[in-house]
Amino acid sequence: MATSSFISTRLSSGPSIHTPISKKNKLSTKIMAVMTPQTSDRKPSTTGSVKTGMTMTEKIFARASERTQLSPGENVWVNVDVFMTHDICGPGVIGVFKREFGDDAKVWDREKVVIIPDHYIFTSDERANRNVDIIRDFSNEQNIKYFYDITDRGDFKANPDYKGVCHIALAQEGHCRPGEILVGTDSHTCTAGAFGQFATGIGNTDAGFVLGTGKILLKVPPTLRFVLDGEMPDYLLAKDLILHIIGEISVSGATYKAMEFVGTTIETLSMEERMTLCNMVIEAGGKNGIVPADATTFKYLEDKTSVSYEPVYSDAQAGYVAEYRIDVTKLEPLVAKPHSPDNRGLARECKDIKLDRVYIGSCTGGKTEDFLAAAKLLLASGDKVKVPTYIVPATQKVWMDLYTLPVPGSGGKTCWQIFEQAGCNSPNSPSCGACMGGPLDTYARMNEPQVCLSTTNRNFPGRMGHKEGQIYLASPYTAAASALTGFVTDPRDFLH
Repeated sequence: MATSSFISTRLSSGPSIHTPISKKNKLSTKIMAVMTPQTSDRKPSTTGSVKTGMTMTEKIFARASERTQLSPGENVWVNVDVFMTHDICGPGVIGVFKREFGDDAKVWDREKVVIIPDHYIFTSDERANRNVDIIRDFSNEQNIKYFYDITDRGDFKANPDYKGVCHIALAQEGHCRPGEILVGTDSHTCTAGAFGQFATGIGNTDAGFVLGTGKILLKVPPTLRFVLDGEMPDYLLAKDLILHIIGEISVSGATYKAMEFVGTTIETLSMEERMTLCNMVIEAGGKNGIVPADATTFKYLEDKTSVSYEPVYSDAQAGYVAEYRIDVTKLEPLVAKPHSPDNRGLARECKDIKLDRVYIGSCTGGKTEDFLAAAKLLLASGDKVKVPTYIVPATQKVWMDLYTLPVPGSGGKTCWQIFEQAGCNSPNSPSCGACMGGPLDTYARMNEPQVCLSTTNRNFPGRMGHKEGQIYLASPYTAAASALTGFVTDPRDFLH
């Protein structure tokens, strides 16, 4: 991969983050605030106070903590706009809440709590089913407005309230809004940063406190700035972009830092692609990912929410830990090889890796546009898949889209018609499915030490089931191409 595609620049103080920096300059590694330059024709004694620029994340924290100025490293109490939990963590959170606030305590705001069963749903496992019962009882007791229940696990379509994967459902149901604070008991809550929102995962103890008070103590994270420019090649998807970034900075490269994504490439990405990008910042250790809200954001939200919101944007003189510039035109389709998301490899260089299965689904790769991309490639090939190919839509809405939305250039065929002609397995009930392994009877769970190429987000040992299984992470394009050959395959082999 050409090294020119990714340039890292340490930022020191100066008038603007956009100022060109010479390679000859000795740049400080110290995190420094960038100050607005003084006007030259005024004496220092008459300049008054000088405002320090802030990043998007810092501004959201400042607003939520009712402060006018914040700097990275400060610990502040922030007011939470939306709290989310699901069937895995919900019972633990409820236990903490009742222990600390009392059995008869009420949540701080029943309209700001979102409870979504989504992880271990379509299973006969009694403990998994019990978890759903616990969050249902609590939601009824507290009169939680946004509890997306499921009562009939045999036919998810019989449950009008059931949504599916929490991170996609949060967006589809209008809970993701620019300038707000969203916390959830799931590490991939950072997905919502695509909306210009601060969104991050928290533990059960913090979550129990949030339920009772609507507040949480957080440290203001410093920000890494990623500038992605260039026209997106037609064989790349946002999954390739984030795999490239994680491969470059490592799984600890953004530990407790905000990852801000800007540039001409980002501006052209759809909301679902931006969600993919922000979804995996946690795989780099990031506290949150964030994309500036723009016309694309506002258009998506038009029919999703009636709640007023106010987007924020980074100041030109904001301070960053580092800036990374990426020319996306030089990137190629990627995979993350076992057993880490930063074990990056070019898809074309992994062509000898024989696969046992392909999995298309999850909060990362189970959105409508992910399936449209996979169907587009399968349609272009006209071939049948060589290995079992599992289709798991993220939400009930995505499931409907698979059967109703025509694939562009297909003559009116839907995703499902194309998947069926290609020999893929029928779309399964919307949920997190086998992404996290789950109970033994979870659909598509790896119960044997197989090799799987997946559009999910993690490939640690045991992540999708068997601890000796091998997982390759890739985009929906690469997943579809690989399903057709039975080997890890560069999607350009079929798209061009």
